[in-house]
Amino acid sequence: MEYFLDMPSCFAEAESAKYVLIPVPYDGTSTYIKGADKGPQAIIDASDSIELYDIQTNLEAYRSGIYTDKPPYPSAAPEKMMVEVKERVSFFLQQNKKIGLLGGEHSISIGAIEAFAEKYPNLSVLQIDAHADLRDSYNGSIYNHACVMRRAQEVANVVQVGIRSVCIEEKNNIIPENMFYAHDICGKTDWMQKAIDRLTEHVYLTIDLDGFDPSIVPATGTPLPGGLLWYETLAFLELLFKSKKVVGFDVVELCPQNDNKISDVLAAVLVYKIISFMEKYGTFV
Repeated sequence: MEYFLDMPSCFAEAESAKYVLIPVPYDGTSTYIKGADKGPQAIIDASDSIELYDIQTNLEAYRSGIYTDKPPYPSAAPEKMMVEVKERVSFFLQQNKKIGLLGGEHSISIGAIEAFAEKYPNLSVLQIDAHADLRDSYNGSIYNHACVMRRAQEVANVVQVGIRSVCIEEKNNIIPENMFYAHDICGKTDWMQKAIDRLTEHVYLTIDLDGFDPSIVPATGTPLPGGLLWYETLAFLELLFKSKKVVGFDVVELCPQNDNKISDVLAAVLVYKIISFMEKYGTFV
């Protein structure tokens, strides 16, 4: 596993690191392309190829320390996996670490969101995704990857961006003013501030990589056409970090392809970009 980024090992030590990345190699409930359990390692491997200096923020954020936790290798049952992730996230929250998760399928977010919601009672969750993930249950489990935002709604305010796939059963769980469909925001920018205005002060950011268009991220478990592009997403994220206190994040649903590493690199750059935004705008409390 080693650690995120090709940086001197002194910046990857648990005790002194400001940031903690928790890899969660779980793929127990996905229903189309399997392989999300290989995502965390692929992100870490790809991170060796990126520069430690970020042009956009004019920072070397790694200097604040980024510790890569050992993977929990969670139980196959999503109910047990959720508890294991929640306990691990809570452990680092008690140490006042700044936490990000590397998925793994999207169900890994449930335990993390619950842990953050206990610390921040007025938490909002900002979801970038192709799918609403608002089913009450799926394939016999309320902790399936298709239910993650429904579980999040039970503990937090949820704002959804880039959605372009909803099943009929999910419609009753949609909060219209918190939903920013891909077809409505395509080619526009006015939606960005509107979405951010729907968030409370403390925000957990969850990014399913299928929220991006498959032309730039083909390696996901359930790719769909019509997604977000790179620079519009970065513009939205920078506005988010300027406006709110982002207290934690995850990047999920990378299904690595042996012959194409583009998605792996994008995911690694995205993770470091998020940390750089955190470092620049001081959004943690």
